[in-house]
Amino acid sequence: EHRKHSGELPIIGVNTFLNPNAGDGVVVIDMIRASDESKQAQIDDLAALHARNADVAPAALARLQEVALAGENVFAELMETVKVCSLGQISESLFAVGGQYRRSM
Repeated sequence: EHRKHSGELPIIGVNTFLNPNAGDGVVVIDMIRASDESKQAQIDDLAALHARNADVAPAALARLQEVALAGENVFAELMETVKVCSLGQISESLFAVGGQYRRSM
């Protein structure tokens, strides 16, 4: 996994992209990485989202779980849930009621 992320193990379409108009040969493209400042800004934004919606997020997640368990249209409820919850919160909530896919090795 580390070799894939560092680019040491090139995987076309995942960490290496070829120009369709390029000639023969391997095209080496530097990967763009997020700076530590932008990573920290994302973490801070996530913490702010959680703090701002701490009182309404549990109810939104509970409604989403109810809709999923009832076999109803989850998309409409997701559109409301994303207003107050993070992707991680939503994923964990849905995993709790529907299970999580695990690839067999």
